[in-house]
Amino acid sequence: MFQLTKVTMATAPYNYSYIFKYIIIGDMGVGKSCLLHQFTEKKFMADCPHTIGVEFGTRIIEVSGQKIKLQIWDTAGQERFRAVTRSYYRGAAGALMVYDITRRSTYNHLSSWLTDARNLTNPNTVIILIGNKADLEAQRDVTYEEAKQFAEENGLLFLEASAKTGENVEDAFLEAAKKIYQNIQDGSLDLNAAESGVQHKPSAPQGGRLITNEPQPQREGCGC
Repeated sequence: MFQLTKVTMATAPYNYSYIFKYIIIGDMGVGKSCLLHQFTEKKFMADCPHTIGVEFGTRIIEVSGQKIKLQIWDTAGQERFRAVTRSYYRGAAGALMVYDITRRSTYNHLSSWLTDARNLTNPNTVIILIGNKADLEAQRDVTYEEAKQFAEENGLLFLEASAKTGENVEDAFLEAAKKIYQNIQDGSLDLNAAESGVQHKPSAPQGGRLITNEPQPQREGCGC
């Protein structure tokens, strides 16, 4: 259903050294797609429909002087899509696990999402916990302290963010990338392993066309 061939025009040399694969996981409506859109487009998409299956976005960032392309897979939070979205966990270098600070149920389900992430990704996958909708402080239902404790107990990075205002959205994606890059530098992440979620800079073949067979989702608009 999602298998398409992506053709990228290479009019100039690729200006990045690595590709990191990310996944965004969490309950429906926590703002996963809004976080992705804020990060890639620097805009807030209000009242966007829920993701159908999987959405995809990219952006080039810089870590320690190295240009890194993030390939970000935004997964649907609805249970009926879990069988489809689980296939995208494999080969992820980073996972952003999102809950809504105003809805305790989304926080209570984190253990289930974390179990999936740990079972389906590689042992070196960097997982960062994100409490979204930090702009709705008056409606807070989950304290910063308890979420921080959950993160520490499970060895996760943690921060609160707001897809609406952009607060900490950059940091969420960048902190995960910094940790992944650190794992590359200290040798704990094997780039030759198929499941590492990291690729070296690709080379465009003669003629300036790079043809890849990445599975591409059907676009249904920005969804949360």
